[in-house]
Amino acid sequence: MQEARFYRIHDAEKHQVRCHLCAHNCIINNGKRGFCQVRENRKGTLYSLNYGRLISENIDPIEKKPIFHLLPGSLSFSIATVGCNFRCKHCQNYEISQYPRLYGGEIAGTMRTPAEVVAAAKEAGCQSISYTYVEPTIFYEFAYDCAQLAHAEGIRNIFVSNGYTGSAATRELAPILAANNIDLKAFTDKFYKEVCSAKLQPVLDTISLMHQLGVWVEVTTLIIPGWNDSDDELRDIARFIHSLSPETPWHVTRFWPTYQMTDRAPTPHETLRRAREIGLNTGLKYVYVGNIPDVAGENTYCPQCGKTVIERSGFSILANRLDHGHCPACKGKVAGVWE
Repeated sequence: MQEARFYRIHDAEKHQVRCHLCAHNCIINNGKRGFCQVRENRKGTLYSLNYGRLISENIDPIEKKPIFHLLPGSLSFSIATVGCNFRCKHCQNYEISQYPRLYGGEIAGTMRTPAEVVAAAKEAGCQSISYTYVEPTIFYEFAYDCAQLAHAEGIRNIFVSNGYTGSAATRELAPILAANNIDLKAFTDKFYKEVCSAKLQPVLDTISLMHQLGVWVEVTTLIIPGWNDSDDELRDIARFIHSLSPETPWHVTRFWPTYQMTDRAPTPHETLRRAREIGLNTGLKYVYVGNIPDVAGENTYCPQCGKTVIERSGFSILANRLDHGHCPACKGKVAGVWE
């Protein structure tokens, strides 16, 4: 255990604390845990129960995050603990994100130090460390310690996030965070409340703040039939992303039935193509189709002349024709972090 950060005493007499790490801002009674189930109040001191307890350590292509505009073709050392501050009914990683709820509060995982994580990343030839699979904010203390060390060693840090990080933690993390792929799961409070047990506005706020602070942001929307696949909602999402920057990549990805949402079919390919067209017609320069083979929707095109500058197949780079971030045909700039 390690003392948690971003909390304060709420009621000293009752040993009650308030956690400000994420947008839930939980008031936590003595002996109880926050919504994430991995932060526990013990007589007025809040502890991170999952510090260094890694449930997953993998070497992934950076495209799997998905991050398409930072060091394409490179490897990313991916880590996670148990726990999450969302309760998504369609979570593909529910076995670890909901682990404490499924197993009576148990905090599973193998103990690691930040130095061990960074050393493992270097040994594997990874150019980045991704904090992923569950919401990394819930293991913020460990992620931040790893990120500081990685940053000093010249290794990039990547969050794959639901966007519920509190503003104070966001501001502290941003200087050592190279990229953040943030899920914008829908554009209604109904979806966030009923599917994720959360709210929409804090996600919009985090996406905007990360962008303002200079972090390279890519946005992902998993399109679920009957939930967030209408033209109006997809257009609202695209317009919001465009308001950040037309150069912000948008990944529209295929839903597969899982966990508590097995009552609907996988997303039709045509829906994803329609979403991509909506994004492009809104003015976004980079819109990608994911979780299903789609040659047109996987490649990166020069926004000036339309030439293919990066060819992809799934998580693999078939050809990278960029010349120091520029199109070799027209010399136009392609947004991203390429070197």
